[in-house]
Amino acid sequence: MKMTMRWYGKNFDSIPLEYMRQVPNVKGIVGTLFDVPAGELWSKEKIKELKDTIEKAGLTLEVIESVNIHEDIKLGLPTRDKYIENYKQTIRNLAEFGIKVICYNFMPVFDWMKTEMAYPLADGSTTMAFFKKGVEKTPEELAKEVLEKNQGTVLPGWEPERLAHVSALIKQYENITEEKLRENLKYFLQQVIPVCEQVDVKMAIHPDDPPYSIFGLPRIVKNREDLDYICKAVDSPYNGITLCTGSIGEDPNNDCVAIVAEFTKRGRIPFAHVRNIKFIGNGKDCYESAHFSKEGSLDMFKIMEALYDNGFDGYVRPDHGRMIWGETGRPGYGLYDRALGAMYLGGIWESLEKRK
Repeated sequence: MKMTMRWYGKNFDSIPLEYMRQVPNVKGIVGTLFDVPAGELWSKEKIKELKDTIEKAGLTLEVIESVNIHEDIKLGLPTRDKYIENYKQTIRNLAEFGIKVICYNFMPVFDWMKTEMAYPLADGSTTMAFFKKGVEKTPEELAKEVLEKNQGTVLPGWEPERLAHVSALIKQYENITEEKLRENLKYFLQQVIPVCEQVDVKMAIHPDDPPYSIFGLPRIVKNREDLDYICKAVDSPYNGITLCTGSIGEDPNNDCVAIVAEFTKRGRIPFAHVRNIKFIGNGKDCYESAHFSKEGSLDMFKIMEALYDNGFDGYVRPDHGRMIWGETGRPGYGLYDRALGAMYLGGIWESLEKRK
């Protein structure tokens, strides 16, 4: 297992790389080019600059999150091929600089959905939360509320220029069924996976967040059956999964431990986001808890054990964290609680390695 932390880049992340390097056992950064719009080519110059910056801080860059998928690809429009060609060349460019895994998603319109950015917990910390009643509002109302509550911080998939046209974006999907969206994903994978095989870069799709339909939009990466379909659609070890426990786990019908065990054993999880959530009320509402198992509804020990016992040798990040100790910044991406999460998960892993 290789422990990592996500970093948005020097112009978009308030946490210095030097601080991340001080977290024991964190050797790698999950990087991105946050200023490159979906569909555009990632240039070698920008990739090199990112890699050089990270390596100068004494860390490695082997995972990228996210090379976002242009909406035309998801919609299956005639223009998708030019964006797929850009994606293929981006994969080649990333491979030149030692990238081994690309995390991406195929969620229509929104990359993820939370209705609360600073939900208060009893211990005085704040965290991100999802309340189903939040998506009973209009998309415009929710988008405006999220941006206002987040005090202008831009979050992935919630860029203001996209949200200004959110209804028009959603309307484009009114005739896109889950079956059609699956076909569009399969078409994309059939184009890019051969390139991945040539240059030794694994694609790792992120589950839908939440793992069920919102605003009438189709969802196709929400449970074990969906993951199985995707793996079989293009049956290659380079067609993999970013197994996010916090996303798959948001549906209480999903057996998170069994899913982790199965797809690790099948060799299809090169990257894992490991975080805990706490269900409240109706079984759909939840908040992102501390990583410690007893703080949430997921068993972190059993999840890490499922990875370990089935031969996981990929990358892990503690994913999101609470805002604790008075820290402010990008919701979910403070330093302190993510560092605690990395240490907790690393401690579980050490105990599994020494278990005899």
